[in-house]
This record gives sequence, structure tokens and C-alpha cells, in this order.
Amino acid sequence: MTDASQTSPQLQAEILMQALPHMLRYDESIIVVKYGGHAMGDEEVARSFARDMVLLEQSGVNPVVVHGGGPQIGAMLKKLGIKSEFAAGLRITDKATVEIVEMVLAGSINKQIVGFINAAGGRAIGLCGKDGNMVTATKVTRVLDHALNQEVDLDLGFVGDPSKVDTTVLSQVLGRELIPVLAPVCQGADGETYNVNADTFAGAIAGALKAKRLLFLTDVPGVLDKDKQLIKELSVSQIRALIADGTITGGMIPKVETCIYAIEQGVEGVVILDGKTPHAVLIELLTDGGAGTLITR
Repeated sequence: MTDASQTSPQLQAEILMQALPHMLRYDESIIVVKYGGHAMGDEEVARSFARDMVLLEQSGVNPVVVHGGGPQIGAMLKKLGIKSEFAAGLRITDKATVEIVEMVLAGSINKQIVGFINAAGGRAIGLCGKDGNMVTATKVTRVLDHALNQEVDLDLGFVGDPSKVDTTVLSQVLGRELIPVLAPVCQGADGETYNVNADTFAGAIAGALKAKRLLFLTDVPGVLDKDKQLIKELSVSQIRALIADGTITGGMIPKVETCIYAIEQGVEGVVILDGKTPHAVLIELLTDGGAGTLITR
């Protein structure tokens, strides 16, 4: 976004004219933003993201932030001398590890994001899947092995998938000038604590809230075609075809599968966009061109 102090009144008016119809379109709508990766590691980018969330809330949108924290968890485990083990590309989470996961995700990272939003003039509230039984998890027993391109039986320890979402707490928070910031740490029906993939958690939350948009801030511009050009919009059936013909590969496959899951849960549209781009969320929501790949039914 252009610095308003350096633009002419005419240009400022043009920017407003472009943004206003979009602001009306999203007025009082719920927008879930999955925030993570490199976008979360750079403090200036993090503070810019926080300002954008505050601006959205002040313009009548109801933003919900879901965050991950894989690199920070890895760094803390290393610091404490706890060796990370992986299977099929996923971290095996034993009892000692899940305690660190909860401490890092629901503690330090969550409160840092809350602090940045509050410092930007907003009122954020930090929660995790455990609060108010928001998200109940079920232990993961089968995972997709991308090397084999098939599902395999695997015991990852305390790694879970969302099985039930209760929106009671979020319903009390949204629409009251509060921005919920959610960590994907959940409790199972067995009373154990589970680490849930943040993308999957965001999809479950967005679906339960019937969000107008779910935005995945990633390290890539969006879904690319075979010539590495950004695809601006895709339907679920087009995604299936692009996976089948090898255009969508590797780590993008679980990302788009989560997008499809969210749409099947009731989200109107899901966007994959580059979180390193300054004001990516505002560009996507409030300009005609958008910023990433929009996936719809």
C-alpha cells in the first residue's frame, strides 16, 4: 500500500474509490487468516501484519488470526536438548515435546502476536483450541506419505486432527471490537493435549464460523502453473485436475487439500498468498486485482 502522506489527494481518492466497494462487501463478515512461516519470523513484517488486522477490524470486518510456529518449536526443543524425530515429514510429538509445543504456541508466540496487535491500537485476545472446548482433537493414526504418494499407518504421538468445533467462545468475542488470536493446541476426548496442524485447524475454524474468506499466508505467491505463473482463481475440480497432471506437487498438495476441506465445511472462498508481501491481506481483500490464488467451489 502507498504511504498516504506521500500521495496526492487525487490518488488518495482513487485508492479509496477502489477500496470502498470491497470494504462494503466484507462489512461484518468473518475473515480467518492463517499466519505463519517467514511472515511470522520478521518483526517488522509481524508489526505490519498486526496493523493490517487492526485496520480490518476498524473497517467493520471480523478478523480471526490462527498461527503456527514450527520453526520456533524446533528452536526451543534444540535449546532444551530435546531431539526432534520425524516420520513422513511430520514431527513425532511425545509427552515431553507436546508440553514444549503448548508452551511455545499457546504461550510465547500467541502472546507476542496479541502484543503486536494491541500495540497497533487493537484489542486482541489470545486463545487456543482448549479454551471453552473450542476444538476437540482426535489422535492422528494415518498420514499421507508424499514420497510414496499414499496413506500409511503411523504413530506420531500427540498429534491430532480437529474432530469437533464449538464456536461458543468465538461468538462471544466477534463483533465486540476484539480480535481473537488462536493457537492450534487442542484437547482430545481422552483428556490428552494434542498438537494440531495450523492449516487444518484454521480450515476447521473457518468452516465452523462460515467465514467469507480463509487466507493462508505462505512463503509463495499462490498456486503456480507449469510456467511458474500465478493462477488467479481455481475451482475445486480444477485443483483436482492440476494435482492429477502434476502441476500442483509437493508441499502445495496438502495446502490445497486443506483449502478444499475448508470450502466443503462452508467457507465461501480460500486464498493462498505470499505473507512476505507487505499488506498482502489488504491487497487481497480491498483491491480489484487481489494478491494470490482464490479457490472457490
